[in-house]
Amino acid sequence: VLQHPAAQQLPTFEFERDALLAEAKRAARQPAVPAFDPIAEQLAAPTRAAESRYGWIGAGIALLLAFACGALAFTRVRAGFRARTQVERGVMAVLLAASLIAILTTLGIFISLLWESLRFFNQVPITDFLFGTHWSPQVIDARDPGKSLGAVPLFWGTFFIGAVIAMLVAIPFGLMSAIYLTQYAAPRVRRWMKPTLEILAGVPTVVYGYFAALTVAPAVRDLAVMLGMPFASSESALAAGLVMGVMIIPFVSSMADDSIAAVPTAMRDGSLAMGATKSETIRKVLIPAALPGVVAGILLAVSRAIGETMIVVMAASGAANITLNPLESATTVTKQIVDLLTGESEFDSPKTLAAFALGLTLFVITLILNIVALRVVKKYRE
Repeated sequence: VLQHPAAQQLPTFEFERDALLAEAKRAARQPAVPAFDPIAEQLAAPTRAAESRYGWIGAGIALLLAFACGALAFTRVRAGFRARTQVERGVMAVLLAASLIAILTTLGIFISLLWESLRFFNQVPITDFLFGTHWSPQVIDARDPGKSLGAVPLFWGTFFIGAVIAMLVAIPFGLMSAIYLTQYAAPRVRRWMKPTLEILAGVPTVVYGYFAALTVAPAVRDLAVMLGMPFASSESALAAGLVMGVMIIPFVSSMADDSIAAVPTAMRDGSLAMGATKSETIRKVLIPAALPGVVAGILLAVSRAIGETMIVVMAASGAANITLNPLESATTVTKQIVDLLTGESEFDSPKTLAAFALGLTLFVITLILNIVALRVVKKYRE
């Protein structure tokens, strides 16, 4: 098509060139509808001829491949051919390819984060990033960019919201709901109550974000005003942490439920036979026996909480503070990643590359938490 004389009139600007070629292709496939541009109308005929020619070539190649595969199958079929072994090998190859895709995807994510993070650390010392206490990416000194990119306030905010406030909500309610469902609830109640509780895990996080921003945050601000903080912000750490804790209750409850249910019945019956009450049996026998599984569930919930984005984007503040007051503003790593990548800064600037360094740090932390949780679960199962 590009060798046609009319193609010499195509503009050099790539966007306009692609638009005219696309219009010519559309006119070639729909001859009844003429093209708007004269150049595209002139290219419609050669485009139609090229598509027809390559279509026949593709059909011929398909027929040749079909004939070759049929001939190969005909030569291989014989009395001693073990089809089952070949099928099993094929299935194993497909499963191996699927496993490798998942592993290679994770490896690709890690390599891309590592590569961009190395570019960032070429401009900003890693010690300034990991141990600096001042985070202000909006104002970066070109002579010393690390002075404004200390990530300690982000790490603290992520830990404070996701691992402290959220866990103070999720652990008690998740553990108590698991104990009730496994030890006290009637089978009929358990049948409808457990799926209802697990519905929380299927609610989109943006819905939790709206709930945090429109309902919980104003209530927390009013509470702060009642406690004598007239200038309290609605973007407090407490608001985001409370809703995040509600979101991960099903994670803790489900893991604790499975762990408690896996405790041998003989241990429970033996405790009751010795005269212990049901609550004493739960406190002194079932919970200690199921503790590794419960701890693993909590670690997985923590890794889920610190990687949460929508709730903190909509309810948490962008102010990087190191504070123990849950009614004050705090920010998280995920919140800052969103803010850094949605601006108009250059891609090679320290401000933008800082998002990849934060992503790599978060990736490593969640990976460590997941590895520890899986080791705990493995030990528990043994």
